[in-house]
Amino acid sequence: MKYISTRGQVEPIAFKDAVMMGMASDGGLLIPESFPNVADQIASWKDLSFQEIAFKIFSLYIDDIPADALKNLVEKSYSTFDHELVTPVTKLSKLGILELFHGPTLAFKDVALQFLGNLFEYILNERNGQLNILGATSGDTGSAAIQGVRGKDNINIFIMHPDGKTSPLQALQMTSVLEKNVFNIAVEGSFDDCQGIMKETFADLDFKNKFNLGAVNSVNWARILAQTVYYFHAYNQVAENGEKVSFAVPTGNFGDIFAGYIAKSMGLPIDKLVLAANENDILSRFFNSGVYERGDVNFTISPAMDIQIASNFERYLYFLVNKNPEKIREAMEQFKSTGKVVIEDEFMNNNDCFMASSSNTEKTLATIKKYWNEENYLLDPHTAVGVDVAESLNLSSKIVCLSTAHPAKFPDAIQEATGEDLAKHPTLEALKGAETRCHKAAGDLKEIQSYLAENALS
Repeated sequence: MKYISTRGQVEPIAFKDAVMMGMASDGGLLIPESFPNVADQIASWKDLSFQEIAFKIFSLYIDDIPADALKNLVEKSYSTFDHELVTPVTKLSKLGILELFHGPTLAFKDVALQFLGNLFEYILNERNGQLNILGATSGDTGSAAIQGVRGKDNINIFIMHPDGKTSPLQALQMTSVLEKNVFNIAVEGSFDDCQGIMKETFADLDFKNKFNLGAVNSVNWARILAQTVYYFHAYNQVAENGEKVSFAVPTGNFGDIFAGYIAKSMGLPIDKLVLAANENDILSRFFNSGVYERGDVNFTISPAMDIQIASNFERYLYFLVNKNPEKIREAMEQFKSTGKVVIEDEFMNNNDCFMASSSNTEKTLATIKKYWNEENYLLDPHTAVGVDVAESLNLSSKIVCLSTAHPAKFPDAIQEATGEDLAKHPTLEALKGAETRCHKAAGDLKEIQSYLAENALS
């Protein structure tokens, strides 16, 4: 299996090279040349563990790591989860909740970043190399990425987060990690500002190559690949006799739901992929209008979704416009210069699985309260957005909503919704009062690059 860029100006490369490249060198995103179809195998996967499914799927996309080594990477990566199913589905009266928060940082990002951290270590050991990771986070990616590589030899990690725009506990999960290879940067502005700095830095190929920069954000293909696994695993837990299942996905950067699109493209019987947005509804507006138009960032109680530029959207757009890299280059340049792209109906008609709508803070709080009172189940704000949108669409198929984070990460929102101090977890309680370390920055590209250059492995 080889990997190509959505913008068509990168020669096909192997998996390990794709992992180390992160963002494509032509400014696009790396994707596999094809999606293997496993429709005829799914029934035989019914009783497989998460790890066994992961190995089967990864083996289809990774042909430059020996099978035994790949199996060891899988086992090592998911041994850190506190549930035997890794990503269990809790069945409620109207839908299932796919709990993706059983990893070390209590967020869905752990599923991919535990694997990616071990993958980086494996490749660097093999190549006797060094890596400086640069990432941006709206809350959970940062702590999961840090947890995946903290203390590892030959890796330094630099994570930017919008100062004061994550939950206090999310920030504490990052800044309380004091290993010498971990550098947290609190940036004035929004997540989009952080992500913009990251993308501009990766686009500066001289800088990227000089400092051996690597990506942990979902621009890295390995992140998306790892996330496809839990769609198959969740399907096995809820489906009967090959029936179709719909998945509701609280969405900010489009990586989590794009993994579902890949699963469907591989033959998983998915009916609808429900894109659920909060007040930052650029993606839901697109699927209902064909217009992708940037607006101002609204800061909400679901901060991981407070995004106006979804970095993974380009991957889906590539398939929507019939794999036309020239069309992608044109669209992305137009969006960069004007903040708006209009996709013609002839391409929008290619969408056969996405439905989209948005929620708001009032509805999110009401959904948390409702599910606590009626189901004795506590939703975090992001998951509540997904549940609210899924309920509003009245789908006929079974619905699984992806639960992206443990509610204990958002105690203020839970308190506001329920009137009770319910949001607690021992891992987070242990962090309170911890020593922290963080660099403050104004959000200037050159300032960030200078800080990285001063502290990078070289």
